Amino acid sequence: MKWLRVVWLAWLICLVPRFACAGEERSFTFAVVPQFPSAEIHRDWQPLLDRLQKMTGINFKLQISRSIPDFERDFQRGTPDFAFLNPYHALMAKRFQDYLPLVRDSKPLVGLLVVRSNDPLRSLKELDGREIAFPAPNAFGASLYLRALLAEEFRVHVTPRYVKTHSNVYRHVIMGEVAAGGGVNNTLDHESVEIRGRLRILYESPGVAPHPVVAHPRVPEAVRKALSDAIQRLAADPASAALLAAVQLPHPVLADYERDYRPLEKLNLERYVVSSEAQP
Repeated sequence: MKWLRVVWLAWLICLVPRFACAGEERSFTFAVVPQFPSAEIHRDWQPLLDRLQKMTGINFKLQISRSIPDFERDFQRGTPDFAFLNPYHALMAKRFQDYLPLVRDSKPLVGLLVVRSNDPLRSLKELDGREIAFPAPNAFGASLYLRALLAEEFRVHVTPRYVKTHSNVYRHVIMGEVAAGGGVNNTLDHESVEIRGRLRILYESPGVAPHPVVAHPRVPEAVRKALSDAIQRLAADPASAALLAAVQLPHPVLADYERDYRPLEKLNLERYVVSSEAQP
């Protein structure tokens, strides 16, 4: 009977991780919205994906687009298997390819308008007619949501300057090239103490569900579940806290499209969306 026990143990080993004993390596692309320079995205995400691969037996290939418009074109075509994207992108991804939200952080996403720390600006009305830096037209919390709120709620009309990344926005403000800039709480927290010290928050938007990790429906359900479960197991391990904090997922929870992202459809943000083809 000893041989039966050996066979049974070998079978269990092949279940955890369930993909490690497959006859062929399972490989899936994982795209990350380029809020930061590509070197920083690679620095922060590759260690996490490497860890997830060890936990699941699934090979995740990091995919970094040159710009947010390129990133949008890719997921609208259904190119990446997994993606980490902003809340409005979640609506776009659902509409174009039926991408499924898996996990998100529990902390709400808050859009910010920042000015230089020594700038005399004190009200949004003072921004009327001024040039404001944004990362990209459809960057949700840092651009799309803020531009809609400025126009619809505060009747403030600004001239946008799109500078590709959140990091670039903050630096444009510090250098005095624009009157203010749009960002979000997560990316501002990601900056150095020196950068944050040279900026002042002029306005904070209402909070919304933050960036989710989504999966294309072609990805097998078992693979989607393996990734979600692994991320949540990491969250329960204090030694892994830095890995998740680096990618804006310090306290991951399961995401749900109907609860978390469908309410954004009521904001009528479409009038402020710029198509991928029309973006710089």
